[in-house]
Amino acid sequence: MRLKLPMWGFCALAVFMNLLLSNFFMNFLRLPIFLDTVFTAAIVFAFGLVPGMFVAVFSWLLPCLYFGGFHFFVICSIAEVFLLWALKPAAPAIPCFASGERIIASYTGLAARLVVLYIACAMAVSVLGGVIDYATRLFPEIHLRYFSPEDTFRPALVMADLPLVAENILVRVPVNLADRFIVVFGGYFASRGLLKLARRKTGQPPPKGGAAQSGAAKSGAAD
Repeated sequence: MRLKLPMWGFCALAVFMNLLLSNFFMNFLRLPIFLDTVFTAAIVFAFGLVPGMFVAVFSWLLPCLYFGGFHFFVICSIAEVFLLWALKPAAPAIPCFASGERIIASYTGLAARLVVLYIACAMAVSVLGGVIDYATRLFPEIHLRYFSPEDTFRPALVMADLPLVAENILVRVPVNLADRFIVVFGGYFASRGLLKLARRKTGQPPPKGGAAQSGAAKSGAAD
């Protein structure tokens, strides 16, 4: 497949952009959101599971090698890659000279599927992150390695006298509802640009009717 030629170069660039974006928002802007998987999502949408897993692992491995230690929260990124791959929507199959209603319906369906994927990722990352955080609290020497911006919301739940694992999950929900929206929607639209650039680099023309529509065209021909 000709798209494989630039694919790993895009993966390496995605790792760099994940680290840059995460550092910019966490350390420069001091915003308590995780945006270190935006380009992981873009790679999954554009190229599939294995390249997305590569980007997810190396986006965590490089900081581990630089700062030392092992970041257990990479499990959240790996789970998110599987969700993005399993539930990713295809680009709308819009034929030439489609009516306005057809175009609106196609993009409304795409938006709905992305919303479902966004909610699924936010909930999955909240649950996994909460369980991992709870587990690391049993070992203070490990837990102190992590910066946890979700702790900003912890005082609001302390008075509720919830079990610690439930508290760890719930404090993550507001943060993950914010950052997973950017990850899923931003990653999807970035993937459209990646595919166009990859096809331009390899000289491969885009499918008629838009990217990622060849499967729809084939199924229509079979009917």
